[in-house]
Amino acid sequence: MNTSFWKSGHTPTLLSAFLYFDLSFMVWYVLGPLGVQIAADLGLTTQQRAFMVATPILSGAVLRLVLGMLADRTSPKAAGLFGQVVVIAALFVAWLHGVHSYEQALLLGLFLGMAGASFAVALPLASQWYPPQHQGKAMGIAGAGNSGTVFAALFAPMLATMFGWSNVFGLALIPLVLTLIIFVTFAKNAPSRPAPKPFADYMKALGDRDSWWFMFFYSVTFGGFLGLASTLPGYFHDQYAFDPVKAGYYTAACVFAGSMLRPLGGALADRIGGIRSLLVMYTVAAACLFVVGFNLPSSTAALALFVVAMLSLGAGNGAVFQLVPQRFHKEIGVMTGLVGMAGGIGGFLLTAGLGAVKQSTGNYQMGLWLFASLGALAWFGLYGVKRRWRTTWGSAAMTAARV
Repeated sequence: MNTSFWKSGHTPTLLSAFLYFDLSFMVWYVLGPLGVQIAADLGLTTQQRAFMVATPILSGAVLRLVLGMLADRTSPKAAGLFGQVVVIAALFVAWLHGVHSYEQALLLGLFLGMAGASFAVALPLASQWYPPQHQGKAMGIAGAGNSGTVFAALFAPMLATMFGWSNVFGLALIPLVLTLIIFVTFAKNAPSRPAPKPFADYMKALGDRDSWWFMFFYSVTFGGFLGLASTLPGYFHDQYAFDPVKAGYYTAACVFAGSMLRPLGGALADRIGGIRSLLVMYTVAAACLFVVGFNLPSSTAALALFVVAMLSLGAGNGAVFQLVPQRFHKEIGVMTGLVGMAGGIGGFLLTAGLGAVKQSTGNYQMGLWLFASLGALAWFGLYGVKRRWRTTWGSAAMTAARV
């Protein structure tokens, strides 16, 4: 990454946005790796476990729009501070009083959705400092905060085994409070932020067909990443009888792959174009998920395929958000909220859907094949709009970035 990138923006804000996003994702996702242990203690069915894990995802999807509007009307930093305080308060209450029923677990999930909404703050906060030719890198680095899921997958089941899963919520407060202090100290709003958008602009954006394409593309890449990350602890437990800690380690390997490839996906899209990058990534992810859907007897083979699929989906996340600011430069706050919401809804549907398929059929085969089919559909959709995008807003006369 050349020096012009680091000189073109505000590095402390970029890194603060990354850290805020990273720790927020950790707690947004924490019910996933704890799902097997919570379900055992509360006596939940496979479908209830899946819905519990999926609830923060759906809540986060809706709250992304809300927090995005708040960031637009106040500032990204103010919205980020509000979101962090809400999440810290929710975890403190859950740790202090405990979670004793399925309904209480769902309620906690609703509040943890505010952590998932951090996406609508971190990306605009970072990207507004950078010019178009560096948008992919900046948003990729800020968006790599989804690597927080790795920490949750690695440590949450182990800490739950050692101290009880309720105490994991209390332990999570330590890095969250430290992150809040860092965010307050170092994050700054860009001096040239766009003017606040009225609510009507969100409705107007939904009237643009490109908005729906981006929402669909991101629902597959990010929705796939998050949905698989949330499902894999239960998948490895159900499919291969892994204990929660081992299932967490396998999941962490998959999540790490997808998280680390997000910034590289953005950088690759800057170099060769977001459309070309996405076409390759959809192909690889769909093929891997189709094969793993055959219920492979080898957990090692399944792990390898999931890792490659997550690599592709993670890179795809970065590629989508290399394209979004080129098409909607003046509406980036609005579009970050809408596209992020669509990605969260995609993750919720995948997580809940895989749980429902497992409950009704006894395995995950049909759910994985259906998701692979959506990846193929996204490929054909992107190929269909490629020429129009490259000859209109993506032409060399309209943007310095490669589309």
